[in-house]
Amino acid sequence: MLLPTVLYFLIFEYKPMYGAIIAFKNFNPYLGITDSPWVGFKNFEKFFESYYFLRLLKNTFLMSFYSLIFIFPASLAFALLLNELRLKKLKSFLQTVSYLPHFISLIVICGMIIDFTKPGGIINSLLLGIGLISEPIQFLILPEWFRTIYVGSGMWQSLGWNSIIYLAALSGINPSLYEAAVVDGAGRWKQLTNITLPGILPTVLILLILNVGTLLNVGWDKIILLYNPGTYVTADVISTFVYRRGVMEANYSFSAAVGLFNSVINFSLLVLANRISRKTTESSLW
Repeated sequence: MLLPTVLYFLIFEYKPMYGAIIAFKNFNPYLGITDSPWVGFKNFEKFFESYYFLRLLKNTFLMSFYSLIFIFPASLAFALLLNELRLKKLKSFLQTVSYLPHFISLIVICGMIIDFTKPGGIINSLLLGIGLISEPIQFLILPEWFRTIYVGSGMWQSLGWNSIIYLAALSGINPSLYEAAVVDGAGRWKQLTNITLPGILPTVLILLILNVGTLLNVGWDKIILLYNPGTYVTADVISTFVYRRGVMEANYSFSAAVGLFNSVINFSLLVLANRISRKTTESSLW
């Protein structure tokens, strides 16, 4: 039963790692990986010394950090609210509505964002109607709005889906603990702080560690569909830069070096977060 899974990881996850050595070479497709000349850390030095290094690092970190501090707790809070609902029909309705955005194609979602945020879109019409603005805002053209749109749409898209694992953890808490708390006169808040949150804390910490481990791994697909050269100052991240330099400009060695740097930083953050969690709460990935 494990053989298909093992083969999948060997073929599609571990075998491609061999290609990472082109980050240390001046890769030529005609020569292949093995015959291309070695250049050492030249590609890394070129990236670190470039004017866009700090901008890419800052944009990538801020985009992920904002997503973490807003979407992560929002998903947890939503799961706790659903868990407190006693009306099954209302609970099922809210779960269904919140899960649906996850199954919508990203292309469709980005199209919706573009339509909603254009000068004649629903957001501008609403803001004009209530008097918050005097003229339409070009949201996707102004760099200062890109991160807000990215994080806000990400929350709408993933809020319900991310709450599933918390709901599963909540269902594993022994109901007799709540019954005993009611007998002792504990209200909903006391039950939440003394039973519910401690009961799902290991799950929360594991998910937090995994999220910290991908802090510099912002998905490029959504950004590629929404950004433009005018918003590069706040929207351009490491993954989109790798896409442009590697796929569009065929600068494979340089883009591989940038991608490898990104992976090393993510792995280091994962190890650090896991170690801190293990020492402080005794909950960790390993």
